[in-house]
Amino acid sequence: MGKFYQEQLDFSDTKSIEQAFTKLLAVSLDTREGLERFMEEESVLLDQLEEAITGHYIDFNCHNGSEEAKRAFEYDQQVIEPLMKRYEAKLDEAFLAAPALAHLPEEKYGLFVKRKRNAQQLYREENVKLEIEEASLATAYFEHTGSMTVDWDGQELTIPQLSPYFQNENRETRKKAMSLAREALLKIEEPLQEIFSKLMVIRQQKAENAGLANYRDYMFKKYARFDYTPEDCKQLALSIAKHVKPLKEKLQRKHAAQLGVDTYRPWDVEAVIPGQQPLKPFEGAAELIEKAGTALDALDARFGGLLRRMDGEGMLDLESRKGKSPGGFCAPLPISKLSFIFMNHANTHDDMITLFHEMGHCIHNDLKKEWPLSLYRDTPMESSELASMSMELMTMDQWSLFYSEEDLKRAKYKQLKGIVDFLPAGIVIDQFQHWLYEHPSHSEEERNQKYRELLETIDANVSDWSGYEKWRESSWIRVLHIFEVPFYYVEYVIAQLGALQLYKNYKQEPEQTLARYKEALALGSSKSLHEVYSAAGVRFDFSAEMIGDLMAFVEQELNELV
Repeated sequence: MGKFYQEQLDFSDTKSIEQAFTKLLAVSLDTREGLERFMEEESVLLDQLEEAITGHYIDFNCHNGSEEAKRAFEYDQQVIEPLMKRYEAKLDEAFLAAPALAHLPEEKYGLFVKRKRNAQQLYREENVKLEIEEASLATAYFEHTGSMTVDWDGQELTIPQLSPYFQNENRETRKKAMSLAREALLKIEEPLQEIFSKLMVIRQQKAENAGLANYRDYMFKKYARFDYTPEDCKQLALSIAKHVKPLKEKLQRKHAAQLGVDTYRPWDVEAVIPGQQPLKPFEGAAELIEKAGTALDALDARFGGLLRRMDGEGMLDLESRKGKSPGGFCAPLPISKLSFIFMNHANTHDDMITLFHEMGHCIHNDLKKEWPLSLYRDTPMESSELASMSMELMTMDQWSLFYSEEDLKRAKYKQLKGIVDFLPAGIVIDQFQHWLYEHPSHSEEERNQKYRELLETIDANVSDWSGYEKWRESSWIRVLHIFEVPFYYVEYVIAQLGALQLYKNYKQEPEQTLARYKEALALGSSKSLHEVYSAAGVRFDFSAEMIGDLMAFVEQELNELV
């Protein structure tokens, strides 16, 4: 494993780390200058710790089978992170009790103070031990899912490597690929259900320790969701069922007719129409990086340059392989002032989109990196995902680098249709988690039943799952967010609505929209979500009216691509 991150602290010497925190606690907070120095020195220390912790997390996800990577990752979970949490609570207490607190300018530090108070209200010493157990269970989830492979005509493939076959023109090939993938998941359903049942107990206890009714309320507070409520999420689900589900079903019925099938089955959903081949925008990581860099250059030379610098510094792990965790992510490294992209490509269109999506995060991190306070670089996911999802859409005009004229239209259609496909599926994941934690005593069977019920209520019902109901109702176990980062999903839905607004603006005024996008991202979390979205030229609005208008826009765009 090559070292792409900086370790400025000796994690084996916990006494020296504690001394660094103790030294901070000794700083005089009687003056505004002293308090601001304290805030900045705290950020430097937290950055040093986060750089190494993030590096170890990436190492483990890239190399699930490495005992060295696992030891470092688990040591952080069991020793370093609990130590950090305890001292961060002490630092917050000192900060909020500081005599000079009243002298900090509200305009500059208002949100900073609000988030510190929120964290102080939530912190409980007894939850630190529970979070060690919680992290260990999430690690076990990745060990199960990262080792999944299937036999494809004598060749061992990971699940991501199967994905091109889901689009194959031959219906039996598609069915075979989906069957292998879904049955592989079912083989590990029992241990994953057991892991989640244990997580449920821990998470409910954490909420009760914090004096909250359920873990849903706990996580809303932990994520500092000051701009919307659980009830707003439920209304969002109703609006998506009303305005997006009908369009998704309309598009699926059209697709079934194009395929010429009487019964639209789960393995038909991603199929290319007869006479077409699955979109294949690149062959290998090197070509993907080269073409993506050129596409990003067309928006801003800084964007393409950032990708090439990350590649040169070993900050990209893009290929799928055995012993590597599923999924994709971007992880900022605050000392290196670069980001790492982790993904599992199989030369598909979706893989190209994933790279542009993660580069949106990287660009966001780059634009906010000069904020001296780490808390202002730690952006809410609703703005982080606005950055990434908007980048997917703004690069569409550059996809001619990857496709012929005919395939370019197909790719754009697939992208916009993908948004329609995602919104109901995404809000189902969110509402499923609301139900899970509002009913903490539920059984494994009730879990699956509720998931199926939500899919039937909110998502499209064109596909016939007869005989394969188990695939559908248990498919939530492949969503790593539910296990590792609970309640991180509605942000994708909210941000997608913001990104569609931004894309609509970009089509009319590309230069102005791009400038406002960069201005908004540079704010970090120094402003509220409403202010960040406004700076980008869009509204933090997921009302039924907004969703209806956006779906009309998307349908018009789709019709123009046919």
